[in-house]
Amino acid sequence: MSISNSHKNAVDRQFGEQASAYLTSAVHAQGKDLQRLARLLEPHANAKLLDLGCGAGHASFTAAAKVAQVVAYDLSAQMLDVVSQAAQDKGFNNIRVQQGVAESLPFDDASFDVVISRYSAHHWHDVGQALREVRRVLKPGGRAIFMDVVAPGHPLLDIYLQTVEVLRDTSHVRNYAPGEWLSLLTESGLLVREVTSDRLYLEFSSWVERMRTPEHFVTAIRALQQGLSEDVLQHFAIEPDGSFTSDIMMFEVVRG
Repeated sequence: MSISNSHKNAVDRQFGEQASAYLTSAVHAQGKDLQRLARLLEPHANAKLLDLGCGAGHASFTAAAKVAQVVAYDLSAQMLDVVSQAAQDKGFNNIRVQQGVAESLPFDDASFDVVISRYSAHHWHDVGQALREVRRVLKPGGRAIFMDVVAPGHPLLDIYLQTVEVLRDTSHVRNYAPGEWLSLLTESGLLVREVTSDRLYLEFSSWVERMRTPEHFVTAIRALQQGLSEDVLQHFAIEPDGSFTSDIMMFEVVRG
């Protein structure tokens, strides 16, 4: 089995079983980034929009209230089942779901006005390839908005974040630093228009329960946290119960 196929299977396995937990997750269902997304979509009432790596659909639901059509796209069939049911419950009849990977989009060239993606890119096997696909399916002048946890630029801080992320969720690939994001976006042919940063508080028990992290990995995360330098403790505002705060960014780009 190739690396990409085995990774795809790992992601599907990890998230399929947790689909309902993500629908009810306060971290995913709320946030200033969703409020900003809603404002950014105001001028796009007639748009066809792709939500890439839609998860339980929170960004799709935000978008559906603002645009004409939404395609909610994800690797996990169970996540898509949750999105379909929730869309029906919320009265959105302009959302359709489609399954697939980010690196190979089953859509025609220039078929979307807007592409969005929230808390998904750190699971992608090849972010550069996925971004080139985003550019391909965007219409000329089309917009894309990416939202994700970002890694701090400093190696000491970076290694903490990547380690706890992969212990919590073995399908994690990488949280990219802001500079890496800018390089990947530019190399894919997307023009960066605006970057917005914020902080995201992660309550420890719900953070690991949402992913059903095995107890031995939870123990490992807590042991790691207790042996950290003061710089790491302060940057991530790590609390006695393990809760911490990560950096997040929103990248607004256009296809040239």
